[in-house]
Amino acid sequence: MMPDLFRTLAFRLTLWYAGIFTVSSCVAFVFFYFLVSHTILNRIDQDLLDKANGFSAVLSVKGVAGVKNLAVLEARAAGEKKSFFRLLYPNGQVFATSHMAYWKNISVGEAAVNDLISGTKNVFETVTLSPGSQQVRVLYHRSGAGVILQTGLSMETYSHFFVAFKRVFIVAMAVVVLLSALCGWFLSKKALSGVGAVTETASRISGSNLDARVPETGNQDELDYLAKTFNKMLDRIAGLVANIREMSDNIAHDLKSPITRIRGLAEITLVQGGDKQAFESMASSTIEESDRLLDMINTMLVISRADAGEGGFRFEPVDLSTLVIEACDLFGPVAEDRGVQLECTTAARAGVMADIAMVQRCLTNLIDNALKYTPARGRVWIEVDAGPSDWVEIRVHDTGEGIREADYERIFERFYRVDPSRSEAGAGLGLCLARAIARGHGGDVTVTSVLDGGSCFSITLPKGNVRVI
Repeated sequence: MMPDLFRTLAFRLTLWYAGIFTVSSCVAFVFFYFLVSHTILNRIDQDLLDKANGFSAVLSVKGVAGVKNLAVLEARAAGEKKSFFRLLYPNGQVFATSHMAYWKNISVGEAAVNDLISGTKNVFETVTLSPGSQQVRVLYHRSGAGVILQTGLSMETYSHFFVAFKRVFIVAMAVVVLLSALCGWFLSKKALSGVGAVTETASRISGSNLDARVPETGNQDELDYLAKTFNKMLDRIAGLVANIREMSDNIAHDLKSPITRIRGLAEITLVQGGDKQAFESMASSTIEESDRLLDMINTMLVISRADAGEGGFRFEPVDLSTLVIEACDLFGPVAEDRGVQLECTTAARAGVMADIAMVQRCLTNLIDNALKYTPARGRVWIEVDAGPSDWVEIRVHDTGEGIREADYERIFERFYRVDPSRSEAGAGLGLCLARAIARGHGGDVTVTSVLDGGSCFSITLPKGNVRVI
């Protein structure tokens, strides 16, 4: 199902692109507008000051009569609708003007005159002739003792420029918004094309098809990294599914035999009729097979919980040396029955924080495994190394047939057995359980082996700064 266009990330990115470009362009245009308007206003003010200084010079040489003549000439030269001049007494009374028919609505500003009397040299004002009409820039200037010059310059030419500027601004903004939206859409679609590939690949993946992979661009960018990460995730999922299928096959194989035996015993007993002793024998065998099934299920639960970090271990100070000695005493009779020599070498103290029951189970699984695969007149010996490092290591050696290097990791998988015929008793969960327990304690179980030369399984656990008394 395709998402609504207005809810897509591409649409939102496009809005962001267009918004950023629009705001940036507005800021640039406004800044340019104020810069140009300030420059033009300064130029007009400078023109007015130049005219005022000219009047002051004439006034100082030719007096008021000369200023009157100059005002008339300047007004005619500039045009009656372009500029005007007024000569005022300090009380604001006009005593000479240019032709003022066009400028009759411009009065003398009392506040400006008062500012000049109080000592200000020049006063500028911007006056609008009528609502919606043109603007005039007016200067009040002290041209001499007892004479104030009021002169104004039409801003019509510059007003046309600003009108044209605003039109250009509107058109330019429309073009900017359109182009930014198009560019934003193009860039967002280009940037999100990798996400689309991930989505398409994910839609093609099913329980029976885990081979689809996202194409990698090789650009070493974020999308390429996303594709690589997604492909690695798919590889892990494919591996997990394969393991689940294999485990299901192994579970079916290992559960089939005891269930078949239970059914066979029950069927034979019922067919033959039998007496009470026969039914008791059938019940005993059924209980034995059921215990095996329960033990297998409980072991799988312990492994699953430990792998998920929910083993529920109860940590307490434990001396591994004592634990190994007790295990050797326990397996002594078994080793003797098999004709295998069992020895152990321990450190003085090997203290760790551990769940004693779980560590015992881990250790007994390894010892039982070593005795099971060591032929008669062979040797199994156990070492405890609690050196200066932060780790305690228990090594279980045997002189059995050894393990191929290719199987070093596979033997720790659930239900995996090196012997494909499964001739040896067991469910293939012992080594997997041992490693799960060790890793649940922050350690590990590893193996080294030589074909026909024996194997060495090592349990490594952190000391945890424990002092065992």
